[in-house]
Amino acid sequence: MTLRYIAMPDEEAHRIWRGGRDAYGNLPERHISDGDGVPCRHCLRNVEAGRAYLILAYRPFSSVQPYAETGPIFLHAEECPATNGESLPAILMSSNDYLLRGYGADERIVYGTGGVISQESIKSRAEALLARPDVAFVHVRSAKYNCYQCRIERR
Repeated sequence: MTLRYIAMPDEEAHRIWRGGRDAYGNLPERHISDGDGVPCRHCLRNVEAGRAYLILAYRPFSSVQPYAETGPIFLHAEECPATNGESLPAILMSSNDYLLRGYGADERIVYGTGGVISQESIKSRAEALLARPDVAFVHVRSAKYNCYQCRIERR
């Protein structure tokens, strides 16, 4: 199975860069990266030391419903190129463990799919989840903080 790693959509990132508000209606906070642990959800690379980034509330779902979690993410303060989605993103190589969870086409958690797995197992676990007919996509989240990292779909 070929996987596609999906970042924050271009439209959403551009809306924020143009001064748009986050999922809670707040303006993003601007900070300077120390180069450690600041993964941009658009290019799926870490924000380099000395570069500005934004912190904002993000809901990676198309509608507001009980399973549509909202949480903090980082985004380069200046426009960055979106990832091509063809290989494991750089931000998923910065931790030993991640939480993977499957969702149905209705954007609701498919129970029994969630679990903390090693970084080396992301691809195989995502393939196993996406082989199920009831799983439309997978979220990768931080195992420590539950922060959204990216979405994985079948190509």
